[in-house]
Amino acid sequence: MHGESGTAALPGLEALLRSGEDSELEKVARHLLRSDPKGEVFAGVLRSTIDQLLDGERTGRFDWKTLHKTEKTHAGTLVEINLQRAFKFASHADDSDIHMDYLIEGVEVDCKFSQRPYGWMIPPEALGEVCLVVWADDHRSEWSAGLFRAHPDSLTETKGKTRKGNRDGKFSLTKEHRHLVRWLWESAPLRKNLLLHLDVRTRQRIMDAGPSGQAKVNELFRLVHDTKVDREVIRTLARQYDYMARIREGRNRARTVLRDEGIIILGKDAKHRAIALDLGGAVPERGEFVAHRVRRAEPGDAGRPAAVIEGAAWVIALPGEQAAPAAPQLPTTRNEKAAAD
Repeated sequence: MHGESGTAALPGLEALLRSGEDSELEKVARHLLRSDPKGEVFAGVLRSTIDQLLDGERTGRFDWKTLHKTEKTHAGTLVEINLQRAFKFASHADDSDIHMDYLIEGVEVDCKFSQRPYGWMIPPEALGEVCLVVWADDHRSEWSAGLFRAHPDSLTETKGKTRKGNRDGKFSLTKEHRHLVRWLWESAPLRKNLLLHLDVRTRQRIMDAGPSGQAKVNELFRLVHDTKVDREVIRTLARQYDYMARIREGRNRARTVLRDEGIIILGKDAKHRAIALDLGGAVPERGEFVAHRVRRAEPGDAGRPAAVIEGAAWVIALPGEQAAPAAPQLPTTRNEKAAAD
């Protein structure tokens, strides 16, 4: 629909609504849903883009609100680029005849990101085009993505008629036309930013554990149990290149130090996942860790989930129960074997 005349070839909005059809928009919708039925790729791109902006390894930041205004403004560009890479959409870089961000199933699509629902700003050059509109909120742990046709009659109005958008010439969707968004995934879960969502006292204890990243990582697993901890959390606390080494066995490292406090730290290794399943707690996926306070199983624990480690049965120590004075040593992971070689 893109052309030199911009919106001249557009049918009236009322006619479009009466027909209930926008074949180009539906073609794009089908392609996206076919490519990512559960929205898992989309959600992963949004999570990694937010983490990219926070840049925890270098800055120690974990809260979107601490970003500079220019960084927040840059979020839209990063989302656009990262989605293009993930889905391999054709773009202007591939073909100079493509004027919008993507070409999907022969349809030009403009990508717009906002930190809040319906906060997208549509540039004049996107009028008449199909827009892929996305929002994500790290505090709510939610995201949405949908499509709508940027018809002038559905955008920011002055005296009942579309004249111009905000001061930089952009437009926004009017409240009465929000129903025109064809949601692909609405209020879907965004992988939780653990540091952001910890209770304030626990988070402060972790941050105040000491000047070193190792001390903070140790305190994290000392306090946070039966909860999946992803590598971005470790990266933000450790703030060093080999951040994953803060967890592995070794002098002053988390697994070694906390074992003497009755705490085990399970990773994605198959043997670790099997132990996690047997214990009946959270099971770590790739790039995740789960800590547990444990104690030896006793005769009165019949029916309680237990895992055999080093030839003995162990159970998760419940609140109020004393953890073992020393937890068992977990099977060596492939990474630890590689580090030892």
